[in-house]
Amino acid sequence: MQIVMILVPVMLILVALGILLFSWAVKNGQYDDLDGPAHRILYDDDKDMIPDDAKQPKQDANSAEEPGDSHKS
Repeated sequence: MQIVMILVPVMLILVALGILLFSWAVKNGQYDDLDGPAHRILYDDDKDMIPDDAKQPKQDANSAEEPGDSHKS
């Protein structure tokens, strides 16, 4: 029975701490934009994320040849 005398105040302190943390988060705008991060992942980044060593060389439209066209007349 003595453990109840310890656990009840500890539980009340933890509940009060949780309520204080939740009210702090609401006041500081932590729950203002719930959909923004979910939609932001769908947009392309501004900078190119492909490493330089993985890039393929670019071909010009004028110099691109189709396979089998080794010489043009």
